[in-house]
Amino acid sequence: LDQVRDIFVFCCFTGLAYADVKKLTNADIVIGSDGEKWIKTRRTKTDTRSNIPILPIALAIIEKYEDDELLKEKDLVLPVLSNQKMNSYIKEIADCCGIVKNLTFHLARHTFATTVTLTNGVPIESVSKMLGHTNLRTTQHYAKILDMKVGKDMAVLRNKFM
Repeated sequence: LDQVRDIFVFCCFTGLAYADVKKLTNADIVIGSDGEKWIKTRRTKTDTRSNIPILPIALAIIEKYEDDELLKEKDLVLPVLSNQKMNSYIKEIADCCGIVKNLTFHLARHTFATTVTLTNGVPIESVSKMLGHTNLRTTQHYAKILDMKVGKDMAVLRNKFM
């Protein structure tokens, strides 16, 4: 379960989809023009470029597995199980933590788009590029979800003042 948690958290901090983290190789990790490590890869779904600066939490997870012999043999960065197993174990982890929300692996990508980037002031154009979206409208879907959440949160607050 530790590995599943690590991969889920990694995707929360990189925005990579399951198919992309599964095929992530050491060649996809590069030093950017800013001197920091970046993931530079092509999305499996759309074949568009995806360039993502690696945040410290994600980097720590990469480093945790860099000496894994099996991963070295396959030139992979992380030990990713089948999507079915990952989702099954994510649900098991949620149960252990008392989380009632229906968690799936794809939720990690949503978390990156909303909680990690947009709510922290990263411009939507930058988020769109990191997610490898071909159309800004796709990314705007995440911004709408944020607006709905803000509306619900404020409704709770509004009721406290009535």
